[in-house]
Amino acid sequence: MSMTITQKILARSCGKKNVEPGEFIKSKIDLAMSHDNTYSVLKILKNIGINNIWDSKKVAIVLDHRSPANSIKTAENHILIRNFVKEQKISNFFDVGEGICHQLLPENGLVLPGMLIVGSDSHTTTYGAFGAFATGVGATDMAGVWATGHIWLKVPETYGFNIYGELEPYVYSKDIILSIIGKIGCDGANYKSCEFYGEIVDRMSMDSRMCISNQAMEMGAKSAIFKPDKTTLNYLKSISKKKYNTVFSDDDIEYDKSFDFNITDLEPQIAYPDKVDNIKPVHQFSEVKINQAVIGSCTNGRLEDFKIAAELLKGTRISKNVRLLVIPSSRSVYLNALKRGYIEIILKAGGVLLNPGCGPCLGLHEGVVGSGEIVISTTNRNFKGRMGSPQAKIYLASPATVIYSAIRGEISNPMEIL
Repeated sequence: MSMTITQKILARSCGKKNVEPGEFIKSKIDLAMSHDNTYSVLKILKNIGINNIWDSKKVAIVLDHRSPANSIKTAENHILIRNFVKEQKISNFFDVGEGICHQLLPENGLVLPGMLIVGSDSHTTTYGAFGAFATGVGATDMAGVWATGHIWLKVPETYGFNIYGELEPYVYSKDIILSIIGKIGCDGANYKSCEFYGEIVDRMSMDSRMCISNQAMEMGAKSAIFKPDKTTLNYLKSISKKKYNTVFSDDDIEYDKSFDFNITDLEPQIAYPDKVDNIKPVHQFSEVKINQAVIGSCTNGRLEDFKIAAELLKGTRISKNVRLLVIPSSRSVYLNALKRGYIEIILKAGGVLLNPGCGPCLGLHEGVVGSGEIVISTTNRNFKGRMGSPQAKIYLASPATVIYSAIRGEISNPMEIL
């Protein structure tokens, strides 16, 4: 029986030779991640009388969503989480200021090919960039995982996405995945495992792959996987000495559904408020004035994104009518951006640098926007009220489009530079 990467990982997780789409299995977890919502998981554990987690080495906790604490309640919850980490001797703990969970786990060698990973965050799909099956779960499911080390899963169907062609200047992975979501729809891959491949994928950096695996959740993906190749292995070699087993789809595999995307002539894409799948090419926008521009989040807060921003901002300044907020996805990204001079360029251009973390993406305490304001952002969601006022409008775009728009003061096409 031919199997996909997803089926092979899930078969191994439940101790079977083969699994089929639609089959329910009891899977053994390799890594379980939680963030500020850990306190919700702790409440459930307490209610069911569980005092100790199944394996402290296979649990990672990150304080990133409300970081630093934005209220007394959040501060108290952080205290509970820190105490729990000490009691359970959880070594994979990342406190305020270290960064976002979906950046920190790969950076610290915790994400490896062939792993089964669950996280109490929907964008856990990010780890699929490394050839892992990674998916988000709720607090109740996570409590069960912490108690037993297992979870019940339905084996998803697998969709294949062949991406080929030639990228135009100022078109990036964010534009590719936004274009795909626009064609597939916000539920077009609901509970499907998505495998990305093709000549464009082969040339993608790990930063670009993580962007796509992350954003793929917005079309309903259960997981979003790239096969591990030389790019993956070279990245892992630099950060981890752990052993792992690479997993590949069989050569004769037939995906449950296949899509071909020729990205030649693709221009920068923008998600129009208030739906992530309401995608339009940037040339359709004219005289849409903006108040705030955001570079960051678990989708586009990486070093590659900072490089793009710095290259566009060098020697110029943002519009006097725009607030540019820039948030590194981790302390490591922050330090590397400093060393390369990206931060200095951004600050001289008028940008505001925030601490590593989720920042304005949730609209909780940093970069909150008011009624009638317009935002263009590299984040992954533009739902009504996502960044503050329900009367604000949020547009999603690539770092290049966001920065060029910040310079111009209105949504603009970075290809105009050519």
